[in-house]
Amino acid sequence: MRLLLYNLRYGTGSGGPLHLPWSGYLGRTGGNMENIIRFIRSQAPDVVGLIEVDAGSYRSRRLNQAAIMAEALGHYHVFQSKYDRASWVQRVPLMRQQANAFLSNSAIQRQKFPYFTKGVKRLVIELELEQVVIFLVHLSLRFRTRHFQLSDLYALVRHTSKPCIVAGDFNAFWGDREIRLFMAASGLASVFPFGQPSFPSWAPRRQLDFILHSPEIAITDFSIPRVLYSDHLPLVCDFKVNRR
Repeated sequence: MRLLLYNLRYGTGSGGPLHLPWSGYLGRTGGNMENIIRFIRSQAPDVVGLIEVDAGSYRSRRLNQAAIMAEALGHYHVFQSKYDRASWVQRVPLMRQQANAFLSNSAIQRQKFPYFTKGVKRLVIELELEQVVIFLVHLSLRFRTRHFQLSDLYALVRHTSKPCIVAGDFNAFWGDREIRLFMAASGLASVFPFGQPSFPSWAPRRQLDFILHSPEIAITDFSIPRVLYSDHLPLVCDFKVNRR
């Protein structure tokens, strides 16, 4: 199977070296979504994990980007707002359309949307396919909150009966050193143990995006394509699931 992980920055582009930290929240997608769709199609992924997807604000002309991509690729899709229903963010029209999503070319057996107990963006998407469960996360920018979230994530992983993958933007500004205890406790390994950076896309120097996997999953290939459709680079991982 092939998994593609991509933080889209809501389809507003990379921003370039002079971009402002919050400019991705305010820009419009323009023709960038067509570029992203062409790129994803060229990679022929079985599953796509998407961080920072617009679910229907003015940025995307009120259209759900996950649904648009799924239709173009012939995939199933699931999406959910990053903010739980009780959050004050849900009262802000632009921000409540900020979501994460999965695309899958095979039938989805089950989907769940648990939320972390700490942080502003708390969503975890749990996607169950025939052979594997994949968790998609976008962790907090605050160091202390990230570690509360990793504790919650550990509990979710430990209660999974199938082989699993945890993928997402961990916002780990110290790289894999931040998540070594989580990996050791959960038994997960990184698909790229030597710490390749994926941010910013035009001059990568930080390892923010991770794909972690349980021991039953064997990684057969991994790459980070150098495409500039977002401020993050995408991660592409080929794997197979070994029977227990």
